[in-house]
Amino acid sequence: MTSLERSRALMQRAERVLPGGVDSPVRAFRAVGGTPPVFASAQGAHLRDEDGNDYVDMVLAYGPHILGHRATPVVAALEAQLQRGTAFGGPTALEVELAERVINALPSMDMVRFVNSGTEATMSALRLARAATGRERIVKCSGGYHGHADALLVDAGSGVATLGIPGSPGVPVGAVQDTLTVPYNDADTVRALFAQQGERIAAMIVEPIAGNMGCVPPREGWLQLLRDITRQHGALLIFDEVMTGFRVAYGGAQGLYGIEPDLTCLGKVIGGGLPVGAYGGRRELMELIAPSGPVYQAGTLSGNPLAMAAGCAALDALRDGAAYDRLERLGDRLAQGLRAAADEAGIPCAVNRVGSMLTPFLGVDAVENYEDAKRADLQRFATLHGAWLDGGVFWPPSQFEAAFLSTAHSDADVDRVVDIAARVLSRG
Repeated sequence: MTSLERSRALMQRAERVLPGGVDSPVRAFRAVGGTPPVFASAQGAHLRDEDGNDYVDMVLAYGPHILGHRATPVVAALEAQLQRGTAFGGPTALEVELAERVINALPSMDMVRFVNSGTEATMSALRLARAATGRERIVKCSGGYHGHADALLVDAGSGVATLGIPGSPGVPVGAVQDTLTVPYNDADTVRALFAQQGERIAAMIVEPIAGNMGCVPPREGWLQLLRDITRQHGALLIFDEVMTGFRVAYGGAQGLYGIEPDLTCLGKVIGGGLPVGAYGGRRELMELIAPSGPVYQAGTLSGNPLAMAAGCAALDALRDGAAYDRLERLGDRLAQGLRAAADEAGIPCAVNRVGSMLTPFLGVDAVENYEDAKRADLQRFATLHGAWLDGGVFWPPSQFEAAFLSTAHSDADVDRVVDIAARVLSRG
């Protein structure tokens, strides 16, 4: 059994000074039980906790470490920038350099604004969409998580789903009255909603590959329908690619599927592991943002030079596409291994994967939306999660989160994940 004595003591200390002992709810392990490891260091695809235990990291800080922890080009960029300064309160060349890299990779973007988190990116993009259209209503998918802004906590996934709460106290009715929800991958419901209220809808925001109800790929034609119907009704289409941008392909999910949204929200990979977010789109939309236009949005640490330097280094390392070939091979090895383990044990298991993001849904044959995901066997997942942790695998502590691979993972790392799953599932 893995010893977590020091982690347990640290969590007890943390609970006296941090709500639930954590700064983000899913870290508390409430959905799976047990003591969360308190991490001390990381290298490549591995984490080490305060008790000295080593783990294959399948969380990767929920996606940004696509090159693995402490990747050489990212560390070098950070070390160089630390010698120059960490925050200036004024423009830097690095903001321009990262912006140019992002815009060159995403044809839907003419301009980009950097912020400090995915939540900032989505709430700012929605403010812009409302200003550009003169409308107030937005559409999101059930189980879609777009950050913790009030208007977006309606029927949300990620930590909201993990804790089993419908939204959040403290969110006034007025903040959510213009948020409409539809099931992910449900074309008929979207058509009906826009037929009834299309002239009042400012935007539809969607994860082109859902990642916060677990990994759920779009059905064929789903994203094209959203592109067509929003354009038909004069609404904007916003892709929340905070998770998928530069993760599933260098051009994001929009490049993978060939669909250009009006606005795109980014995060994770573009910060190389540091806090960052961004939103961008067509020039005529982005020039509505202050100081070019009247739509106000600001951030003292936005465009932080450390995050910009790390992001430039990460995107440069990904540009030639070789990393994605490796990630695809590793992802296929993991998915095939988990499917085989479940099949051998006679347990239904939908293994959803796009590139290097993946979720196994135990107890169900297919997952195409949030309702499907909620039918997964949460108790069996908790048991598997505990076995993974005890066997030296750090997997997201929620059925409703995607796992991730990095270029630093090896076949042996993947096989450790699969072997533990096969052993646990064989017990029934």
